[in-house]
Amino acid sequence: MTRSTRLTALAAVSAFALLGACATAPTAAAPAPSTATPATAPAAVMAHDIHSFARPDEARVTHVGLDLTTDFAAKRLSGTATLDVDAKPDARMIVLDTKDLEIQSVTDASGKPLQWRLGTAPQGTPEVMGVPLEVTLPAGTKRIVVRYATSPNAAALQWLTPAQTAGKKYPYLFSQGEAILTRTWIPTQDSPGIRQTYDARIVVPSELKAVMSAEMLTPDGEPAEGGHAFRFHMDKPIAPYLIAIAVGDIAFKPLGARTGVYTEPSMLDKSAWELADVEKMVEAAESLYGPYRWGRYDLLVLPPSFPFGGMENPRLTFATPTILAGDRSLVSLVAHELAHSWSGNLVTNATWADFWLNEGFTTYFENRIMEKLYGPERAAMLANLGWQDLQNAVAEAGGPNAPDTRLHLDLTGRDPDEGMTDIAYEKGATFLRTIEEAVGRERFDAWLRSYFDRHAFQPMTAEVFLADLRANLIKGDAALEQKLQLDRWVYEPGIPENAVVRQSDAFARVDAQVQAFAAGGPASKVNTAGWTTQEWQHFLGSLPAKMTPAQLADLDKTFNLSNQGNSEILFAWLKIVVNNRYQPGVPALEKFLTSQGRRKFVLPLFTALMKQGDWGQNLARKIYAEARPGYHPVTSQSVDAVVK
Repeated sequence: MTRSTRLTALAAVSAFALLGACATAPTAAAPAPSTATPATAPAAVMAHDIHSFARPDEARVTHVGLDLTTDFAAKRLSGTATLDVDAKPDARMIVLDTKDLEIQSVTDASGKPLQWRLGTAPQGTPEVMGVPLEVTLPAGTKRIVVRYATSPNAAALQWLTPAQTAGKKYPYLFSQGEAILTRTWIPTQDSPGIRQTYDARIVVPSELKAVMSAEMLTPDGEPAEGGHAFRFHMDKPIAPYLIAIAVGDIAFKPLGARTGVYTEPSMLDKSAWELADVEKMVEAAESLYGPYRWGRYDLLVLPPSFPFGGMENPRLTFATPTILAGDRSLVSLVAHELAHSWSGNLVTNATWADFWLNEGFTTYFENRIMEKLYGPERAAMLANLGWQDLQNAVAEAGGPNAPDTRLHLDLTGRDPDEGMTDIAYEKGATFLRTIEEAVGRERFDAWLRSYFDRHAFQPMTAEVFLADLRANLIKGDAALEQKLQLDRWVYEPGIPENAVVRQSDAFARVDAQVQAFAAGGPASKVNTAGWTTQEWQHFLGSLPAKMTPAQLADLDKTFNLSNQGNSEILFAWLKIVVNNRYQPGVPALEKFLTSQGRRKFVLPLFTALMKQGDWGQNLARKIYAEARPGYHPVTSQSVDAVVK
């Protein structure tokens, strides 16, 4: 664990306070004082993560050792999880998080059986939390071994048939643990504030390869009963949602000295070409906010059912194939996942109420990487699109006074996925951009780099973040404190009026083309020469909400939009198709929704369809019946709530 030599009293106390439990922040009704504070700050408040049954102040998991065998026929992982335990001398029990796990036995390190039971969740607990596994700890117990098997319906795991892969020859397995799905395949304390190291031995069929979010110790595997085994080791404490696995027909190609890409063999060359700048991205990120601390940075391009654009699993970002546009125009997603190696993986939200501390920081950092590599105009376009997404997110949340437009959320009784909206990403990034504008980039960068140093490999809360900001950046400057409105940004709804919005000259030129087309001009007169993906997104997103069939046909024919290979541009066009009930675009809509499962694309399109009366609802039900079996549970559970 790297520590800055410039630790303040705040950081030293915070590190101690956060070691065994999560910290909480004031509620929106009682924000922290809006006055400047001196260069010392109070200790963080100890509290449990409301989305975990664990009691880490009594006994906490510090290391997970997995020995699991994959069974593609049964769609199960089975074996053992050996947990290292740090318990208080008087602790008599450790409580783990589980959901739909078949617990077969629990022993100590010597094999002696321990008493255990699956408890019941309190009334009002979200179903996604599962139930606690309560294990009695005899005095001096430092390690327990849980023998178990996963359910075929484990929400973190997706088992793909050969037909659902690019190669069509072998099955595939991958996991997705965020936010609290790790408990469906590993019995551990599934809270982002309870960081754990891990190692693993994974047995797979002989024709397949396993990869994980850890150092690979056996690149070619080793003989094992039923196939061959791969071993992994993660020596840095990470949040449990970052423990990740994939198994399939997977090949590798290096991109640089410490970077490379894994994917199915038929996709390898295409993926490597698209991701050629990854090594440069790592270097750009390091030049901004300090050394990359995880060793290698590789990517795994998954089959199309992966529910997210990317997942920042340490050492091995999981990525959707929808980023493979053929022109490297969507690599900002890689910059985002790479940035998580600092904001999210290195310094992690202690609870899901402060998800913005992961995603707001990362969205800001992503934009800085893109600016450094591709110039200020590209970064300005991306930031402006983010601002537009923020406006839409505020509207979808219920307007500027809606509670869910706060950064620090109240998720009591709710699935933490409900807080994973563009508010966390874009309001958080705008907040940091506003601070940068107020203090100057050089001063802000120095603070942010030192923030990552001070809190490396630690959980973080809004309260501790604000205390650090006041202690190490504002430093008692009352005028600056008043100008920034820090507590209003974090604890109150809406977007404060001091928000800094990046403007794009390129978008201003696109707006002129939008106006000409909307006024009746033909699509052939729209000057799209040299447009980037971002300009196309802005153009399509700025067109009138309702257009005539003739206008839609003109756009589609002129720009071949229904056959667009760039997923972001196609998505923007398909939203127009749905909102205008443009029947000639429906085949492209059906193909898009049945050929990939990225929730960012899938959920808004089904939501839009369900708002289009009988036309849209009948179409949504028809398409979803075909598409749902190929979606990861993260996506299908969201769409299930919409398509009824």
